[in-house]
Amino acid sequence: MPYGLYNFLSILCLVLSLIASIFVIIVVIMQPSNSSGVSAISGSSETFYGKNKSKTLESKMRKLTIIAIAVLAVCMIVFFILNSNLVVVK
Repeated sequence: MPYGLYNFLSILCLVLSLIASIFVIIVVIMQPSNSSGVSAISGSSETFYGKNKSKTLESKMRKLTIIAIAVLAVCMIVFFILNSNLVVVK
């Protein structure tokens, strides 16, 4: 492969990994916590509709997190392979 193609692919992998990492941070911050916290002490309970609504949103956020982490991992592996093959022998 020509050097220009290696350079382009490595920059592409870095940009995709940067976007994926920012997306992972945002999605993880937006996820609701799994613990019930202080509401368990006071005895308040949620309705059936409220529990199911949060679980669908929670499952979507979990899937988005897994997808974004997988994209990040693949980009980093490709970037490592590209840069390890680029060693120039003098």
